[in-house]
Amino acid sequence: MDTVKLAKRFDGSGCNSGCPVEAALEQIAGKWKGLVIYHLMSQTLRFNELSRRVGSVTQRSLTKQLRELEADGIVTRKVFAVVPPRVEYSLTDKGTALAPVVNALHSWGSLYPRD
Repeated sequence: MDTVKLAKRFDGSGCNSGCPVEAALEQIAGKWKGLVIYHLMSQTLRFNELSRRVGSVTQRSLTKQLRELEADGIVTRKVFAVVPPRVEYSLTDKGTALAPVVNALHSWGSLYPRD
């Protein structure tokens, strides 16, 4: 994203291109990322188990979100050289640091459920 686009994006928000809130949201924004982080907080999971827990996500969409989380250093992917291939996902230290944020969102969501 170039500087001009960033400047327009932050106009009127009281934030600038170095806004920590925006930086955080850019890394965890995505339809399934919050749920992925939530389910990985308690344990390492294989792809299919994570998919079942997240819900009605397509394989393509979940793979994309996991790759983005991995690129941002929030999730780590471990591939085992076995047949059939086994892949496990877990949170990095950076991802684990999100636990208080996710727990706060869980609490808030419990108080204010969707209508």
